[in-house]
Amino acid sequence: MGMMSMRLPDELTDQLDLLASATGRTKSFLAGQAIRDYIERESWQITEITQAISEADSGDFASDDEVNSISAKWMRNAG
Repeated sequence: MGMMSMRLPDELTDQLDLLASATGRTKSFLAGQAIRDYIERESWQITEITQAISEADSGDFASDDEVNSISAKWMRNAG
């Protein structure tokens, strides 16, 4: 397991202390979980963006009819 040291603003450190106390978890556990969640979310977003760019580069776009159909559906559902 890797080791990392980081500086946090006092306010964030205080919030982390309170959360650790309230949940019975260590600050290290909570910080690791927060980093894990962030990395998963960012990795997902980068994957989706990369795929969309690849589709756009290959000319894979919605037709005007498809866009108009979806737009009409949203307008109907919006009331």
